[in-house]
Parts: sequence; structure tokens; C-alpha cells
Amino acid sequence: MELEPGSAILIYEASENDSNMFYATGFLAPDKFIYLKTRDREAIFLSDLEIDRARSQAKVREVLPLKRFINRSRERGVESPKIADVLQEIFEEFNVRKLIVPPNFGVKYADLVRERGYKVSFKDEPFFEERRHKTPQEVEFIRNAIKAAQIALDRAIDMISSSRIQGDLLIYDGEPLTSERIKREISITLIEMDYLAKHTIVACGAQSAEPHNRGSGPLKPHQPIVIDLFPKDLNTGYHADMTRTVVRGAASEDVRRMFDAVLLAQERAIDMIKPGVDGKDVHNVVVETFKEMGFETGEVEGKMQGFFHGTGHGIGLDVHEWPRISSSSEILEEGDVVTVEPGLYYPQIGGVRIEDDVLVTESGCEVLSEYPKMLELK
Repeated sequence: MELEPGSAILIYEASENDSNMFYATGFLAPDKFIYLKTRDREAIFLSDLEIDRARSQAKVREVLPLKRFINRSRERGVESPKIADVLQEIFEEFNVRKLIVPPNFGVKYADLVRERGYKVSFKDEPFFEERRHKTPQEVEFIRNAIKAAQIALDRAIDMISSSRIQGDLLIYDGEPLTSERIKREISITLIEMDYLAKHTIVACGAQSAEPHNRGSGPLKPHQPIVIDLFPKDLNTGYHADMTRTVVRGAASEDVRRMFDAVLLAQERAIDMIKPGVDGKDVHNVVVETFKEMGFETGEVEGKMQGFFHGTGHGIGLDVHEWPRISSSSEILEEGDVVTVEPGLYYPQIGGVRIEDDVLVTESGCEVLSEYPKMLELK
């Protein structure tokens, strides 16, 4: 992002919950702090509680004590300086008159700054456009997250394949195997490797026909089970995002046809990925593949069925980043890491989704995830 004289990037967030702040600073903190970047200077401003840790961990040029600017405000006669008072002191030292802030910057704070004569401009995401082009180190972080995801996925699928079919239940360790049990095992497996699993999906049967249904209750034999996990590395902050669909027992002919169609659509989409290709064209190949194989999309009795989400999205510090592979035009570029996740969903049958993570390389792409794609577990 090019900065003019007198302008600066301003972020006021907790980096533990804000990927832009973490990307800019490399410092993980649970409480809000200030980041400011001008053409010539880059600094963070912290309380005494965090400043020593930040000096050893943050990647910014200057780590400054917040109390210095609080005290300056008090010297001007402000008895109890608020954030706007402190920011004004910072802006004056850094010769700033215009601020560029991310879209989640609080409107309250923006108004307070404007009242003091500063210009505030909101910039849409991607706020740091360079975030979409992953460095070799970032790609390695994502590879490591994928390895962890595959270990957890393997544990989940092993539990399902080891279960015993008893009527309309799967029995594991003498008890009905549930979505909750699998999700718990995934979480335990990942946390032991310092990865966090949030909102993992283990959805069976009709539940699997709703793409974001996390799943609940007993898993059923002979029905599709969608397992979608997107762990975050607790040390680096980077994500993986993978999905497999399995059936314990015998899949119906409809589910087999859906699985074959989804697999073919994914293969065709991945074959297209390279720099300069429009994500819209990749998405359209998936749409056309499903039509070619007889799978229609539309609303039936108030519910969507078929293929009704994007083909993929970027991953990194956020599980959903730029670029998008969807019906909107967006050109793929070298360094993008994207998911490719076609799916088919029919309430009366269930859902099938397969998802892998793909790096856009100089001349094509590399599939980073390697887990097998098998439907039936017998």
C-alpha cells in the first residue's frame, strides 16, 4: 500500500482476533493495541504489561510505550486521557493528518478522530493486498496445518471404518458413534499438535445436505458423512481447510453418482488453475460438469439443492481470504493458496463435498493436500 506524505495506516485491534493486525505486527496479544505506519516509520504502542514481550517478538521497527503519549496528553491538561486523546498525541509526533483504516475499524473511533480534524478513509478487504500472495514461509505454515488436518481426518475416518453396523446405528466402543464424538476426537488430536479446531463439520445423511450444518447425533450406516475441518496453528496463525465424504457400509447409487461427479468436477477445476485464469471460469467448469452429469441446481419446496456455493476461496491467517473462486470474476495470481471444494446437496439423499488446498505456482498449481478420496468404508 503506497502512502503519501502525511498519511498513515492505523489499526486498533487485538491481534489475537484480528488477522490484519497480526499480519502487520507478527505479535499475538489478547488486548487491543495501536499500529501506525507512515512512509518512513512503523510502530506499535503498548501498555507496560506487553511492551517487553513485544520488543522481542514483534516484527515492526518501533515498539513504543503507550504511557509516553498518555503522559503527554495529561501535560496538556487532559485529566483522564481517552483513546482519541492518545491518538492525537501519536499523530502529532508522526506528522499524520490522514488515516487509512480497515473496514472493521470502529465507527465511534473514526468519528472521534475526525472531530479533531483528521481525515479517515476506510479501505475494503483485502486491506493488505500482499496477504493473498503467500511467501515460501507462509506456504510452509499452511503445509504444516494441512499435515495436522490430515492426521485428525485420518483419526476420524479410522473411527468410522472401525465402527460396527447395528441396524441404523454405527457402534464404536460399545456405544453409538455420534457426530459429537468424532468432532471431540478431531479437536483432541489437533490440540495435541498445537492446532485449534473450531466449527468442525461432521454431518450425516440429511444434515450433510446443508453445507454448513455442523452435524449432531448418531451417525448412520449407508449414508454420506461429510467431514470438514479447518484447523488453525496456534503458533503461526495459519489455517488448512479440507473436506472428505465417506459412507460406512454401502453407498446408494445416487450417492455414488454424486461422489463421481464431485470428484470429476474437482479434477477439472484443479486442472485449470494457473496464474491469469479467471476464478469465474474455474467455477463455471464445475457448474457445467454437474449439468453434464445430470445434476441440476435450484430451489425445491423452499430448499436449495444441487451446487449452490462458490468453488473455493483463499486461505491463510483467515480460513476465508481472497481470492474467491465463484461466479464473480477474480483473476488468480502466483502465490495464491485456494481451496477447491465442489459439492452436491439433495435433502432426500444427503451431501457430497470434496475439498483440497491448492497453491498457484508460476506455471500452474500444486495440490498441497494429499489425503485419499474414497467413498465407501467397508
